[in-house]
Amino acid sequence: MAGFKTIVLRALLAAAMSLAALTARDAIAAETAAPSTAIHFTFDRPVDASMAPFFLAAKDGSFGTERLNVTFNNAAGSPEALTRVAKGDSELALVDINELIRYRDKDDAAPIKAVFVLFNRAPYAIVARRSRGIHLLPDLDGKTVGVADGDLSMRLWPALAQQNGINVSRVKFHKISAAVREPILSAGQVDAVAGFSYLSAVNLRDRGVPGADLVVLRYADYGCEAYGFAVVINPAFAAAKPDAVKGFIRALISGINATVKEPARAADEAASRIDDGDRDLELERLRTVLVDNILTDEVKRNGLGGIDPARLDRSIEQVAQDFKFRKRPVAGDVFDDQFLPPVESRLIN
Repeated sequence: MAGFKTIVLRALLAAAMSLAALTARDAIAAETAAPSTAIHFTFDRPVDASMAPFFLAAKDGSFGTERLNVTFNNAAGSPEALTRVAKGDSELALVDINELIRYRDKDDAAPIKAVFVLFNRAPYAIVARRSRGIHLLPDLDGKTVGVADGDLSMRLWPALAQQNGINVSRVKFHKISAAVREPILSAGQVDAVAGFSYLSAVNLRDRGVPGADLVVLRYADYGCEAYGFAVVINPAFAAAKPDAVKGFIRALISGINATVKEPARAADEAASRIDDGDRDLELERLRTVLVDNILTDEVKRNGLGGIDPARLDRSIEQVAQDFKFRKRPVAGDVFDDQFLPPVESRLIN
């Protein structure tokens, strides 16, 4: 009996020692594990449903899995967001890549580059009323278009007009504030408005303008080569924390996939971050964005986030028709693909 007790005691002692060793090893591993990397991310405009992939990546823990602590804030336009990134106030931001192209031409511009393109096609559009005799882009001849101050779509209007044989002097642009863009068209005070397809068109339908009376003249359908919103990065952060940048992109891709699979949940998450957010309105907006701007044929072939260098070069040529470059950039000056995962990881299933 004594021998049996001795055997049992030895077994218990061995088990206790093994448990202590495991606990010590786990404690050491916890102490030596890389701490979470803080990322301040700036959106260049107020929240809307197109940002849902970022919010789902946060909600579903995709950023946490990559050991990233991501906080979001908003700027009043792409120039302000780029300034924040240049100063290091934000490590990353979502901006219009065409504004980045213009920004890089400044004398004192930081060497900021885009690392992931969210909108494969720019959302620039002119939204018009069929009842005013507008069905196609050339029908704008002799019409009045409401344009808000700082509207990004107007920067590429000269190239679009030239490409489609439109006499720019025959189209009247009426300056308005962004707050009255949809109301002024709804009231019939202008024939069309310039803006983003997924914002103005959806807002107008929400205001009661019959969908059958609206025509969305997307720049991309008339030869505009421009990409749209892209993630840009502070160059010092990119050099110091390349793995964090790669992790952020992997998490964002996960968020896009979740958005595609569950658009209603994604719209809910976006709407919850908007004062008096309308879930149904944001869902309609999100579905429009996915079809028109994110899940394009190019993306289905080549995967999310990347660019076609030849196409980006052509888009820079179009930007140049309304912007005098001191030194015209090429695709490699604007976009850095080294942080992208392999293509097979970026394909939408």
